[in-house]
Amino acid sequence: MKHLAVVAHPVENSFTMGLTRAYTDELEKLGHTQRTYDLYRMGFNPALNAQELSPANDKHPVCADVAEAQDEIRAADALTVIYPLWWMSMPAMMKGYIDRVFARGFAYESSHGVVRGLLGGKKAVLITCSGAPLPVLVKSGNWNAVQVLQDTHVLRSTGFELIEHLHFDEIAPELPADVAAQHMERVRACARQHFGRG
Repeated sequence: MKHLAVVAHPVENSFTMGLTRAYTDELEKLGHTQRTYDLYRMGFNPALNAQELSPANDKHPVCADVAEAQDEIRAADALTVIYPLWWMSMPAMMKGYIDRVFARGFAYESSHGVVRGLLGGKKAVLITCSGAPLPVLVKSGNWNAVQVLQDTHVLRSTGFELIEHLHFDEIAPELPADVAAQHMERVRACARQHFGRG
């Protein structure tokens, strides 16, 4: 299978980036091909411009960076999106990627308020982390909001089959090495569970 991993974290040696490397390394060990879109390191421009709100045509072609990103999604059998939750949402860099790349006519069509996803037949995995404990997020209702807005509204509504949302909680700068190692094994196990050769 061809995999596309899209990750957003400004710090290259962060826990989020470590998860990404562990996950994509495991995919390659399983015999898959993968491409990592490291939005910060590649200098992706997250700012949606006015032209991009117009339907793509000869006068208003899709911007080159967006066209490349859309081609990567088209070529992939599975998409994995990886980011920390900041203010219970994705970083602005990831939101800008979604705004620009998951455009009308590419990721979805909409008529009379009904959205039809155009990216069916592809699997998706969402990997997030937070400083807050998951039980606290669940009790407050914040976790439900995350699932509705990010799992359902972004991925499922565009046609992806979301096969797992793997979340790591209580992530802090002083995370003990043994706990971090356990988390890295969890993300590798996720890759094996869903994409292992049987």
